[in-house]
Amino acid sequence: MNKKISVGITGSIGSGKSEFTRLAEQSGFPVIRADDLSKEILAENPEVKKQVIKKFGNEAFIGNQPNRKYLAEIVFSNPLKLRELERILHPLVIKEIEKQKKEIFKTHNILFVESALIYEADLEKLFDFVVLITANRDIRLKRKLSQGMTEEDFIKREMNQIPDEEKRKRADFIFLNDGSLDELKTRFNLLLTLLSVKN
Repeated sequence: MNKKISVGITGSIGSGKSEFTRLAEQSGFPVIRADDLSKEILAENPEVKKQVIKKFGNEAFIGNQPNRKYLAEIVFSNPLKLRELERILHPLVIKEIEKQKKEIFKTHNILFVESALIYEADLEKLFDFVVLITANRDIRLKRKLSQGMTEEDFIKREMNQIPDEEKRKRADFIFLNDGSLDELKTRFNLLLTLLSVKN
């Protein structure tokens, strides 16, 4: 297998895309998490800090650290504010993914990138294939409640994501994750088989 393949992994809140990504990691594949990059850029880029304070006020940072609770309360309650924050962060996240992808492809043939917002942030063009992880809404909610999220926060975050019905039309592979981790692992192994066939 010589062709380099980048695979985006996405899904609505609570779908299990992080579990799916962990399976890739455990199988020895390199993984980039867009959300982690976004957090790093917010915390470490002085120009971003300046822009975020200008848009969201001094309370957006406590000392040098982003005030995540404050920012989350603002952006997940107001789609316009969320778009403003995304306009600051997304171009830099895309740039960083492209930079890391170049490095990773020097030594690996397959790269997985996890991002909840592949379609929302128009990241599709970065990937050869996009995998959508889906799950029944009640199951997704139950998972997030068990992790300490409130139903109100779940609803707010869900409202800022494109519905699964729309994502289904655009994804290359769709895997249902309503069951056990073993079942998800079977689906991950199926994906590897499909990728090798497509390659």
